[in-house]
Amino acid sequence: MLARAEAALDEGELAQVFTGCACHYPAEELIPLREAFAHAGDLYAILAQLQERFEHFLTSIIKLPRECLDEVVSRGWGLAGRLVGDTIIATKIPKSGYLLEYLQELDRDRRRALYCHCPRVRSAVADGQQLSKTYCYCGAGYYQNLWETILDQPVKVEVVSSVLSGDDTCTVAIHLPPGIYAAM
Repeated sequence: MLARAEAALDEGELAQVFTGCACHYPAEELIPLREAFAHAGDLYAILAQLQERFEHFLTSIIKLPRECLDEVVSRGWGLAGRLVGDTIIATKIPKSGYLLEYLQELDRDRRRALYCHCPRVRSAVADGQQLSKTYCYCGAGYYQNLWETILDQPVKVEVVSSVLSGDDTCTVAIHLPPGIYAAM
């Protein structure tokens, strides 16, 4: 199916189809962030709140030890991402159920196989199978939905790196809408 879609659609259309398949951050948890952004227009405050939620998830839900949390944060992984110009660069964390194993794994190929949240991708990477990076727009759709909900405006996402392309991590660029800084 993917090969047929890639033959029939251009990159933008493929991204639109696959971002539409994404899992979403709970909308009810994003509404207060959208309201805060609409009220104050402070993108940095929103990023700080997302980072705080992310770290709370890791320490309270996953029970990640402090030294591992420090490593995850130092790598720039997580929900908030980092603002670079008019783009948020977000590097996903490894699948939470495999996070500790990932951090302890020394073999690069095995780490890459543990990384993705998608079981199909994890299996393909583990078996050395090739899947198109287009598949990763599903994961990028998670960030697209998150930021479109918060900003109440469309954003464009771009897959920057992917374990499917041989990279060690998956990174998504979230291109903010023009004029978003006028609110800041």
